[in-house]
Amino acid sequence: MLRRLLARLRGKPAVRPLQLRGRPQIRREKAYAADSGYVYQYTYEGYEDTARDSLDGRDYVFRCTSDRAAHFLIVVFAPEESFATWERRAERELNEVERYAVVKMSLFEIFDDSAHLRENFVGTLSEDDVDRQVEALDL
Repeated sequence: MLRRLLARLRGKPAVRPLQLRGRPQIRREKAYAADSGYVYQYTYEGYEDTARDSLDGRDYVFRCTSDRAAHFLIVVFAPEESFATWERRAERELNEVERYAVVKMSLFEIFDDSAHLRENFVGTLSEDDVDRQVEALDL
């Protein structure tokens, strides 16, 4: 309420917060020391069912920073088909917690593979990514 009022007084439109599902009531900031040498702090903001490039899936949204000053979003798009391929081969379904673990491991790979992230980024989880992460997590 106060934010909207201040924005109106300054002549700027109020920014609507993201309307994501699965958002934890108490968000915890966590840290990850990437192979690139940077330490990233991130919080999980939630997910949104979406479609990209004619694939149905889910966007998992993380708010990140590497310097505690500038924040940016990393979105990991997890197509349903990437999980379905593994599930058909394994003859079992991954539950929501396991899927989130695969996505979070992919977030860490994004941190590791990037020289220094400082702006919004969207990554897509491939079938190979799911296979690699499930094996690393020993699911």
